[in-house]
Amino acid sequence: MARIILFIIFINGSFGGVLAETQRLRLAVTTSTENSGLIAKINPLFEQKHNVKVDIIAVGTGKAIRLAKNGDVDLIFVHAPEAEKEFVAEGYGIERLPVMKNDFIIVGPKNDPARLKDSKNIYDAMSQLIKTQHIFISRGDNSGTHKKENFLWKMIDEKPVGDWYFSVGRGMGQTIIMADEKQAYTLSDRGTYLTYRDKIELDIVFEGDHQLINPYHVVIVAPEKHPHVKIDLARKYSEFIRSDEGQNIIR
Repeated sequence: MARIILFIIFINGSFGGVLAETQRLRLAVTTSTENSGLIAKINPLFEQKHNVKVDIIAVGTGKAIRLAKNGDVDLIFVHAPEAEKEFVAEGYGIERLPVMKNDFIIVGPKNDPARLKDSKNIYDAMSQLIKTQHIFISRGDNSGTHKKENFLWKMIDEKPVGDWYFSVGRGMGQTIIMADEKQAYTLSDRGTYLTYRDKIELDIVFEGDHQLINPYHVVIVAPEKHPHVKIDLARKYSEFIRSDEGQNIIR
């Protein structure tokens, strides 16, 4: 009997850490970030390092912010600066910190029927889309990309209406595929386009304007609003993705 008791004590004492329940972190990311393959590279390293399971919800920035306001996630990784600042100003988010940046591009048919490649700047490019009314696919999902598109239409004081303009309510990858099927134009982040480039017949037809810079930030959900938020884990993730190790993966 003594041996049995000692064996039980040994099992409980020696393997308690192994049997401990893995913590879970809830992260809302943009579909463009997930489509780029970045999360699939970063998260396994973070999970192994901290004995954590990261539950990913890939949605547009607008939906990510709504999830955060409801306390359904612990932090968000998004790319709509004005919406992010408003989220923090309203007291729902803390520690908004930069992670990376890429840029937006306009992609379209290889023969470029709207002649966007001749545009001197993004103002000219957007004006050409209105003028030619060649098919344009909009994400239409209140994502960071959709917000940027709306900003660009507003910049040229135009509203895209007509049977040439399709608002599809889809993520970036699906939107690119639809644009390819219809040989249409669309606004994309560069990372997602590069992921899909070998599978589609669309080219970059406009790029490089300073208005198309696309910064990404992580924002932790404020524990003052939602006390159940795993603030320590969220901070560890924020620190990891901005660390040299995380940044080397991003580069």
